[in-house]
Amino acid sequence: MGLYADRAGRIDSENAFRVGPYIRSLEAQGREIIKCNLGEPDFPVPAFIKEEVKRQIDLDNTHYCDPQGIPSLRAAIARQIEETRGVRAEAERVVVFPGGKPPIGLCQQTYCGPGDEVVYPSPGFPIYESFIPYVGATPVPVHLRQENAFSLSGAELTPALSQRTKLIFLNFPSNPTGGVASPEQLREIGQAIRDRCGRDVRIFSDEIYEHILFDGYRHHSILSCPGMEKSTILVSGASKSFAWTGGRIGWALFPTREEAEVFKNLNINYFSCTAAYNQEGVRLGIESPEAPAAIKKMVETFQMRRDLVVDGLNAIPGIRCLKPKATFYVFPNVEGVCRHLGIFDAFESLPADIRQKTSPSTLLQMFLLFVHDVATMDRKSFGRIGAEPYHYLRLSIATGTEELKKGLMHIAEAAKDKEGFRRFMEKGEHLF
Repeated sequence: MGLYADRAGRIDSENAFRVGPYIRSLEAQGREIIKCNLGEPDFPVPAFIKEEVKRQIDLDNTHYCDPQGIPSLRAAIARQIEETRGVRAEAERVVVFPGGKPPIGLCQQTYCGPGDEVVYPSPGFPIYESFIPYVGATPVPVHLRQENAFSLSGAELTPALSQRTKLIFLNFPSNPTGGVASPEQLREIGQAIRDRCGRDVRIFSDEIYEHILFDGYRHHSILSCPGMEKSTILVSGASKSFAWTGGRIGWALFPTREEAEVFKNLNINYFSCTAAYNQEGVRLGIESPEAPAAIKKMVETFQMRRDLVVDGLNAIPGIRCLKPKATFYVFPNVEGVCRHLGIFDAFESLPADIRQKTSPSTLLQMFLLFVHDVATMDRKSFGRIGAEPYHYLRLSIATGTEELKKGLMHIAEAAKDKEGFRRFMEKGEHLF
């Protein structure tokens, strides 16, 4: 008998946080690191929300509250979903969580077990994949293709579906690619699910980036497709829309009241409840007429930065970058840079145990960080299974415009620095 249960070794992590200690250690040496790793808007929480949170604390709204979420916030969420998705929503089917991340694992824990299959996009948010072995289910990644702008069609999804499929993750707008889906695509996806899956299948529709779209694109949800409200769990939150990653307020609308009760009980067991004063702040954010202008200002800035960064990356030999339609990430193909710098040969020359822990894009990621002072994320940080043939980086543009300009200059220098990469590999440090 060892110290840890077997399942403790079956769960992975989110590498965006693993990079943090590296950055801090470099900054302690006096180096200036351009941080393009974390998906965290560099905007303050809107002032009217902050004032409401402070007011609620002054009112001593700091005690236990409804484990399902305070009624005023759940009612506001239900109204917002009805208005934007065109479906009936009830506050009784809404559950509030400490962030948008807990429902990912809790849904797998609740709906899935050995023999069940979990279908998810790759590249995609890493927690989708990391939880699957933890609950003993079977991962079924669907690899999104650059030539399809990293979106997803019903035809692409169909081969991954079966009567064993229990949970399907959809993420539009998508992290890390910025892909979006049209109503036609979502209807095709819904039809594929109805044709191939059992009645108890659940669709986890992660819509956390619902307000961050560019070029006039609008957000569409599979929840709006006829009949899909019976099997869809709609998940969103305040972290991205209100630049409030530390507030930890997320929510889910479940298909039935009975399912919401199950997750309320999980909240009781795991968290007791979520801070009421922050919930009131989010409630105001959803209801306030000031909110659309605050979000619009942030999105316009992100769109300007997107254009700057995409143009800058595409000017670097060996990099090809699509223009994302949403979110605050870009996802460049760096295969050409890897080839030019000799990264593929260097990767193949590594001992087998090291190769298992790294990848060509990981070597480029670490070279950019430790030699050229730019923090990015590699392809396998967004789904490891079957990722070997794909060579991408994710850059967050949720950082200052001037810093992004510097970052582009550093990346351009790194893309030419064969000798620097050779010395980096010779040192044999930070290869994964």
